[in-house]
Amino acid sequence: MNPSSLTRWRQRLGGKGIEALLSTTIDAAIESKAVKRGDLKRVTVDTTVQEKAIAFPTDSRLYNRARERLVRLAKAHGVPLSQSYVRVGPRLLFKNNRYGHARQLRTTSKLNAVLGRVYRDVERRLGEQRESVQGAFAEPMALTKRLLDQQRQDKNKLYALHALEVECIAKGKAHKRYEFGVKVSIATTNRSNLVVGAQSLPGNPYDGHRLSSALAQVEQLTGLRPERCYVDPGYRGHDVTDVEVFTARQKCGVTRSIGRELKPRNAIEPIIGHMKNDGLMHRNQLKGTDGDAINAILCGVGQNLRLILRHLRVFCLNIQPAFVHHPLLYSP
Repeated sequence: MNPSSLTRWRQRLGGKGIEALLSTTIDAAIESKAVKRGDLKRVTVDTTVQEKAIAFPTDSRLYNRARERLVRLAKAHGVPLSQSYVRVGPRLLFKNNRYGHARQLRTTSKLNAVLGRVYRDVERRLGEQRESVQGAFAEPMALTKRLLDQQRQDKNKLYALHALEVECIAKGKAHKRYEFGVKVSIATTNRSNLVVGAQSLPGNPYDGHRLSSALAQVEQLTGLRPERCYVDPGYRGHDVTDVEVFTARQKCGVTRSIGRELKPRNAIEPIIGHMKNDGLMHRNQLKGTDGDAINAILCGVGQNLRLILRHLRVFCLNIQPAFVHHPLLYSP
């Protein structure tokens, strides 16, 4: 299948159409008896980071990439430049990669200066060009100006020239301090680990402020309003009043049955791990904020299909041994 066909298919469906696909997998799981309908009343909600398919953002690489884009665009439209730094730029980037470990960052400032010279040169030359050429340079020049002006402590920084929606998110992981992508909310059933909700959260909002929207999506996809929701301590301060919300390590109001249901709350972590390793959430290739939302939902669809196939495989192995050697029963 041509990749462009899949792109047009996703664009036709949009976010609502992909959500309908996730709702269909939920209905299929109930009909195949992989999940009981009563399990939909107890859900677990957690957030993770869906990383974007970009290189690790460094100032030196971004400066050199922005210079290359301006030089390539100037050559394509016949805009003469005083100097393109075609040989100087890669050489400085190579030196910066060697000096970075020793924290010798003089080459970074040199790359910044080189980019500034090319930017000002292009800006002067564009005054002599026709409007169509100026329009072609409008977006790259704006991105370059934004890249040159941003400082280390600024918010809403530019981390990739081809993916402006990428955000820097710190989740407190020891092995990975920062992740570059978008925060994603995942909702699963507390008992059977069926994915009943997945949505992207652009802007890196506080988890507790988006719990109500996550539960609203679960109600929309399943047709049932959850009675109890189990979350981690990062959801303290939520604004949900019509659903009982219990956080991990909570003591007040926790009965014996609720305590038993709180124990499998941590099962959502390996589910997210499977969605990243078995699915495609570990590195999102889709474009824009719409691509972030669609990819998160499609990863939930894939996880549900794997759960249903695993249930059917066990059912056929136990009940119908005549079909044991069917290749579909051993699909991952």
